[in-house]
Amino acid sequence: MWRRITDRLDFTRRLGFRLGALLSVAILPIGLISLVQNLHLSREAERSAEIALLGRTASAAAGERALLQSALGSADALGPAVLESLDRPELCAQLLRNFVQRSGTYRHAAFVPLNGVAECISAPQEMLPMDLSNTQLVQDFLQAPMTTVVSLSTGPVSGEPIVVVMQPLYQNRELLGFTALSLTQELLRSTHAMDFGTEGARILTFNNLGHILNADGGTDDPELLLPQGVSLVSLLGRGETTFRAQANNGETRVFTVVPVVPGLVYALGSWSPRIAGIGVFQLTRFGAVLLPTALWVVSLAVAYFAVFRLVLRHITVLRGQMRRFAIGNRDSAPPVLEGAPTEITDVSQTFHNMARILIRDEEAMEQAVAEKTVLLKEVHHRVKNNLQLIASIINMQSRLIHHDDAKRVLRSVQDRVSALATIYRNLYQAEQLDAVEADQLITDIISQLTNVSQGASRDLQVDLNIQPLTMLPDQAVPLTLLATEAFTNALKYADSPLGSAPWVRVSLTSPEPGRGLLEIENSTGDQPQQGGTGLGSQLIEAFSMQLEGETSSRYVDGSYLLSLSFKLTHNSHVSGNNPRQVVLTSAARAGSRH
Repeated sequence: MWRRITDRLDFTRRLGFRLGALLSVAILPIGLISLVQNLHLSREAERSAEIALLGRTASAAAGERALLQSALGSADALGPAVLESLDRPELCAQLLRNFVQRSGTYRHAAFVPLNGVAECISAPQEMLPMDLSNTQLVQDFLQAPMTTVVSLSTGPVSGEPIVVVMQPLYQNRELLGFTALSLTQELLRSTHAMDFGTEGARILTFNNLGHILNADGGTDDPELLLPQGVSLVSLLGRGETTFRAQANNGETRVFTVVPVVPGLVYALGSWSPRIAGIGVFQLTRFGAVLLPTALWVVSLAVAYFAVFRLVLRHITVLRGQMRRFAIGNRDSAPPVLEGAPTEITDVSQTFHNMARILIRDEEAMEQAVAEKTVLLKEVHHRVKNNLQLIASIINMQSRLIHHDDAKRVLRSVQDRVSALATIYRNLYQAEQLDAVEADQLITDIISQLTNVSQGASRDLQVDLNIQPLTMLPDQAVPLTLLATEAFTNALKYADSPLGSAPWVRVSLTSPEPGRGLLEIENSTGDQPQQGGTGLGSQLIEAFSMQLEGETSSRYVDGSYLLSLSFKLTHNSHVSGNNPRQVVLTSAARAGSRH
């Protein structure tokens, strides 16, 4: 009876039921959605107030925008007229005076060449020419010749605060200087239109270099209108923006930034929160956020506890088991999780069974590979022994022969057989059967041939420069045999005419990835150039073709050099140091039970 009831209630152990039951407690505060909606409305109202502030700032700077855009266009339009009268400074100056008088807006107009000496300027004739080369205005333009709007506390002609609009002037792509129009700061300031109810608001304009151009007359120091710790240059990348900060005068204000002339001039509005209408929403926002936040924290804590208790802690343990198994911990199959929901228990059981099968199959495969490796090494060992036996027989036969040519032939055959035996000795001693340490192999063979040569009471110096180089057996065999033939030939012809000891140099390097270079050089003294047409030369050519390499030889300064350049062939086992590369898709987290 009890078992039947337990079976019927087994669904209560399922993950879906448990999560649903606990999350039902977490979503009880759903009735507070109305407060969240109020918060949303409060934010929307505040955003509307910010947009309205941006519009009011743009409207206040509209007059200044019109003046500056007109000045930029006029300075650009003066360029062709200035170019036509550059060779007649008096005419050019009179043209600019007439332009200033007709416009009634600009204080002065000028063309300033690169040397800074202005002759084409609307100033009185008795002030011409004017040397402006040492002014900051000209020096800044020479460093960055581009369209610029700057302010001067004292104009070079009028002596009053002005704003200068500069346009570069080119002729046939050659920079000649710049045309400039100046407007009084008082004129620009008078265009700031402040609507009703904006008492205490301030408007400030600045250029793209972060320099203040003009500010309202409500304060003697425009810097007091700026937000603390915020540079004007940093505001350029924000576009039209509204933010709340503390001004340099200590007041907490709302700031707006809008472009006046995009890329050149921007307006910064400083507003009292009361005038901006943003402070009204602070209390409403606080009340709308406090209670929902408290209930949301409680709901989140309950939901997190439910998910962690029922899911996360079991998944964390299971993930740790999988990670340890993936990186090679195969001593035993991971245990099945206890106390977990049915679905996670099924996954753990499946992983346990899979791990047991993999461990069993890997043991069988490793045993089979080990057996085959032992057999293959045994074959290499027996081949090496047979080759050594043949070399010994040849040595015994050479002792019974008294003909020098026959002994030399048998000796060369014995060297070739010994080289093959050395190759197979390295194969069965190597950890990987498909990789041969060519540097060690050639070093052993050179040592053998050198010992034989030194044993014949010959004073011979052998220098080796062998770099580590791993090759496939199919390449190592012809390379080793070629080195044997070339080194034997070098020993045969090594000589020195001055009585010093003959020498042989052997070098095996990899000058670039994927390429190998074998060089064998010997001193020749007064002997003629080496490289005949005998069996050794034929074998060297045949081995070079087998390696798909290029051989070259040269005789210079009493030495003979044989070079072989060949391409290295690698397989996956040779190129990688770690045959098992495990990639884990998730990193360990703090607190994980791994």
